[in-house]
Amino acid sequence: MKHIESFKKYGIFMVLVILMTYFSFASSSFLSTNNLFTIARQVSMLGIAAVGMAFVLLIGGIDLSIGSQVTLVNIVAAWLMVNAGVHPVLAVLLALTMSTAIGFFNGWIISTIKMPPIIVTLSMMIILEGVAYLVCKGLPIFGFPSSFSIIGQGYVGIIPIPVIIMVAIMGLGAFILNRTYFGRYFYAVGGNEEAATLSGINVVRVKYLVYSLSGLFAGIAGIVMLSRTNSGQVLVGKGFEFEVLTACVLGGVSVNGGQGKISNVFAGVLIIGVLSNGLVLLNVSQFTQMVIKGSVLLLAVAFDSIQKQQRNKKIKEKKTGAEASSGS
Repeated sequence: MKHIESFKKYGIFMVLVILMTYFSFASSSFLSTNNLFTIARQVSMLGIAAVGMAFVLLIGGIDLSIGSQVTLVNIVAAWLMVNAGVHPVLAVLLALTMSTAIGFFNGWIISTIKMPPIIVTLSMMIILEGVAYLVCKGLPIFGFPSSFSIIGQGYVGIIPIPVIIMVAIMGLGAFILNRTYFGRYFYAVGGNEEAATLSGINVVRVKYLVYSLSGLFAGIAGIVMLSRTNSGQVLVGKGFEFEVLTACVLGGVSVNGGQGKISNVFAGVLIIGVLSNGLVLLNVSQFTQMVIKGSVLLLAVAFDSIQKQQRNKKIKEKKTGAEASSGS
């Protein structure tokens, strides 16, 4: 029993070590300094957005519009700088305000009109992707001021700035969950929304906050991505939401809500980064990679569902035992 509990607690880190060990033997360049820095840069955008998705999953929701939000922020910020001549700082602030407002709007529809989160965010995903195409007419936007590239390509010492941003946001996410009332509210709403309402928690406002934060973090990921590639492109966020979702579920954030930690999400993000990078180094085709990543998501959700069934079974057994003892 102890071994099972230990695996549940540390299994994600064991998987990460096994993956890194395998790829280090399979490819001589995997553990090179350049490649490790490449992985760190690649996962930074994923890690930033994963904090927002983790919050959403914790309250029992889902946000499939994250990838399209990244794309739209990418395109709008690029358009503002190049076509409208807006200063990079103001362009970034306007784009982040827009993504936060989109997240808030998602939360408003879900909590006020009572529509299922998967339908709302799936619809928003399609809408935002269409808007991005309308803004740029399907063409890439480039020609930013050289100073803008610092966000995605700069260093502080030997550490890439995107990695610093990711670590800072993950630290903020962990602080919110572990040290604030809001974090406890997230867990409470995801664990039992009705009980949370009866205990005095304003569930509607919690959803507003969570989806707004998801939009904000997706926007930050979009800005970092734009600065890294130096080009606003409509395909940049395609499929991004599923990688973020996979990282969160791999990290133990339950799709049913109420369970998960940012530290494990970080491990999930690293697994996705190591897996993607390792498969590229081994010249695995893009289509095979899609099959593998889809299978990883399916297995992660299946494991989460099995754990939920086991928890419910234990709760039921305890309740039956308590009723039997009180009856006797």
